Amino acid sequence: MPPKTVKGEYIETDTGNKISRRSLIHGTQHIILGGKTVIQTDAVIRGDLYRVPQPQQPQTSSSTDSDHPQQQSPAPTPPSVAITIGRYSYVSKQAILRPPSRLHRGIHSFYPLKIGDHVFIGERAVVEAATVGNHVHIGKEAVIGSMAILKDFAYVLDGAVVPPGMVVPSWCVVGGAPARIVGEVGEGYGVEGAEGGLARERYRLVGR
Repeated sequence: MPPKTVKGEYIETDTGNKISRRSLIHGTQHIILGGKTVIQTDAVIRGDLYRVPQPQQPQTSSSTDSDHPQQQSPAPTPPSVAITIGRYSYVSKQAILRPPSRLHRGIHSFYPLKIGDHVFIGERAVVEAATVGNHVHIGKEAVIGSMAILKDFAYVLDGAVVPPGMVVPSWCVVGGAPARIVGEVGEGYGVEGAEGGLARERYRLVGR
């Protein structure tokens, strides 16, 4: 998407995303930003790691004038989506977002990384999750393993290592390496003006 305005370090798109000119975004055609998302300096987003769609087999149809079937051209395949980031999400400096991967029928395949709305990703965090829900906090230098699932309102402490495939339930706080549940999120979390509800304010201050 072409930039709308350039304010100092940040490029602002038509949907209000603020992207640092010093971020490293690969494969932009495979990345969807929901709007009002912030991507900070030296953040790395690997949209170039996407699952290559299998070509569709051409269909055959019988001709009225001949007994020989006619081949139709295969339908065009739309670009694969590698990473989706929702509204008012914040990717801090030097964070790395990478689609998860695993062996499937002997082939190493990438799967989409889906990040919800109002998600905060701390500095130098590495995220390879399958799904990150809404209002999720990922702390500084945390590692989210391949195919992990963070449900809505999950809170990952600084430096935590969430193992591949782990499911972090809603409203749970996880910490440690490997991560385990160490508490529950407070009742006011995710409410505007309280901890976890500062996404709009964080967004407003970027580039000012």
